[in-house]
Amino acid sequence: MKGIKAITLHQPWATLVAIGAKKIETRSWNTHYRGPLAIHASKTFSQEHQHLCFREPFRSILIGQYSFMAAGEIYFGKHSFPLGAVIATCELIGVDQFGEWINEHEPMVWNRGRCYFELTPQERAFGDYSIGRYGWFLGNIERLPEPIPAKGALGLWNWMAIPSAPEGGE
Repeated sequence: MKGIKAITLHQPWATLVAIGAKKIETRSWNTHYRGPLAIHASKTFSQEHQHLCFREPFRSILIGQYSFMAAGEIYFGKHSFPLGAVIATCELIGVDQFGEWINEHEPMVWNRGRCYFELTPQERAFGDYSIGRYGWFLGNIERLPEPIPAKGALGLWNWMAIPSAPEGGE
């Protein structure tokens, strides 16, 4: 059985990709790989990253995804986000390095075949668009119905989606 390439992202960015709110993943490194890609949520979820969930635009996007209400307050916590699991699949359509042409204040649009990627203020808030970094353009994003536990790794790694054994012990 052949696996697919996967990348591990910290929360809440893994969820933002899984729900289609983040379509440009920013990295400090390039890849020549193009094709299917599994999105794996890291098993760690730092307090700093948890606190981001309460700030805009994270809060507005995540409120209907992994949160709960108690006494009129909204809570995001490490137990409400999937951790240590593959949560989505997508296609890595292209990669582009950011140069001096990237403008902080104007939206930009990239045409990648049949896909258009716009660098909106929201998308910009979810990544690091510093000069010299790389934008990974993710298309055909599909959130998995249930997270599939998996051990992640640095860089691109091979993930084998092993189906569960049928009920009844077969």
